[in-house]
Amino acid sequence: MNDRAPAPGGLALVQALVNTLDIESGADVLDTPEGLARFGLTAGEAAQARELRESLRAVCLAHAGHPAHREVTPLGELLARAPLRVTLDADGGAARLVPVVAGPDATASPAPPLDFRVAAAIAESLIEGTWERLKACEAPTCHWAYFDRSPAGRGRWCSMAVCGARAKMRRYRAR
Repeated sequence: MNDRAPAPGGLALVQALVNTLDIESGADVLDTPEGLARFGLTAGEAAQARELRESLRAVCLAHAGHPAHREVTPLGELLARAPLRVTLDADGGAARLVPVVAGPDATASPAPPLDFRVAAAIAESLIEGTWERLKACEAPTCHWAYFDRSPAGRGRWCSMAVCGARAKMRRYRAR
């Protein structure tokens, strides 16, 4: 549905996770083996990923000035399961966020668990000042995540051609 460019950096992972559920059709990418593999998940991790997804969606809705779509576990509680630490290369020139529980072998791991990758993406976007630009569409049948690149940061819909046009048509008909 989204006709916008993906979010920058690690926020693309967060955006992709939020957008695994098409609210209008009910199709959930996390119901498929391919969808689980895309995020490095097993079938046993799907419920936890869905919980994380809906908490992220609630935060994206808040970024856009909308109330949560439903009761969710606060994102801070979920990300507390994924403590990170900063590591530096030998000359201190490059820093990385790695999972605390992974220990010194974290650099050898090709893909830390999803909650760690999401926590790292959020932390990096907070440093870059881009976190609050990841929003969810205000259309109740959509709530698709998008990265708001508008100069004023006041984007409201994932797509002006779809959700924006529908909202404008509803307002026009109401008059």
